[in-house]
Amino acid sequence: MNNALIIYPMFAMFLLTGLIFVSLFRARSGAVARGDIKPSHFLTYSDGQKEAPRTLTLSRHFSNMFETPVLFYTVCLAIMVSDAVHPVLVGLAWAYVAMRVLHAVIHTGSNNLRWRIFAYFGSWIVLFALWIGLIIYVS
Repeated sequence: MNNALIIYPMFAMFLLTGLIFVSLFRARSGAVARGDIKPSHFLTYSDGQKEAPRTLTLSRHFSNMFETPVLFYTVCLAIMVSDAVHPVLVGLAWAYVAMRVLHAVIHTGSNNLRWRIFAYFGSWIVLFALWIGLIIYVS
């Protein structure tokens, strides 16, 4: 199988991260433009000003995109360099991306905790399966 196929779900995760970044930037810029928060708040975040729930949610989600997805990028690169690219692993990589998209939609939308937890832990299960699959295919 073509080793480059695992790059596409990685690129999709990169695009999702970029989308969250743009959404956060727009929300914060809008809050500053409306006078909801002073630009100086973003210097240290310790000036006592309160951000709106929308910008806080987007900020938290953007930070989250640099937590467990790092393990996703790592396993995808390991799959690629070890010549372990297999349709099952590529499918699992896309499933991980789908779960992270679902998590992003829920977290930055309705923020329904029950569904958000389902999507988050679902992505962990898929990530775990990716790592196990890597171990199986390189053994």
